[in-house]
Amino acid sequence: MKCYQIVFSPTGGTERVARAITQNWSQVDTIDLSAPDTKYAEICFESEALVMIAMPSFGGVAPQLALNRLAMIKGNGAKCVIAAVYGNRAYEDTLAQMEDYAQNAGFQVIAAISAVAEHSIIHEYAAGRPNLDDCKELAEFGNRILEKATSSKLSKPSVPGNRPYKKAGTGMVPKADSSCTSCGLCAQKCPAGAISANTPGTTDKSKCISCMRCVSICPVQARKVSSLMTTIAAAAIKKACSVEKANELFI
Repeated sequence: MKCYQIVFSPTGGTERVARAITQNWSQVDTIDLSAPDTKYAEICFESEALVMIAMPSFGGVAPQLALNRLAMIKGNGAKCVIAAVYGNRAYEDTLAQMEDYAQNAGFQVIAAISAVAEHSIIHEYAAGRPNLDDCKELAEFGNRILEKATSSKLSKPSVPGNRPYKKAGTGMVPKADSSCTSCGLCAQKCPAGAISANTPGTTDKSKCISCMRCVSICPVQARKVSSLMTTIAAAAIKKACSVEKANELFI
């Protein structure tokens, strides 16, 4: 059985979760949903394949850009597990969205996971997660999924979430300060194509999905979000993030 990962991980947290879940699977090929130039419509899986689909939760929903790219892929009946990765507040309707999009793309959802990773903007929340204990637990989740995938019992899991989905909120748009060297790395790596290579100091607000990749990869830490807005956001979710959340498996 061939194994794959379809991952949207702008700052690396979702990738670490996906890697932990699949660490005991056979050789796993990866498809990066953050790559704008990939011809997703040309990707078609073998019907006997096992596929991990992992995305972050932004404000309780999946990034629409990632969902749209997933929708182009041909699942061809392949078995899949969906994983929503969130910064210790709540993942709300993310798994429900992912389940619907995966099924519409032709995948057979056999399991779902919610996992915690360090918040991509307010790093004090879920700092250092997934940690060693998380990775051990996620690997065990992966073992149970692999066992189910190779059995004759492929019951559909009960996936939490609401339909219609929660409406996506307005995110924070990073800006470059005077230390920007115009190296162009942010423009090259932006999943949404929101940064021009000619003027990397500016961001197209209509395209930006607030994924924070440009902030995380800037070699001189020139790109930032408003400190005032970050402080307000941190205070707004402090109560919800005060209790350490557990990873969950729905199988």
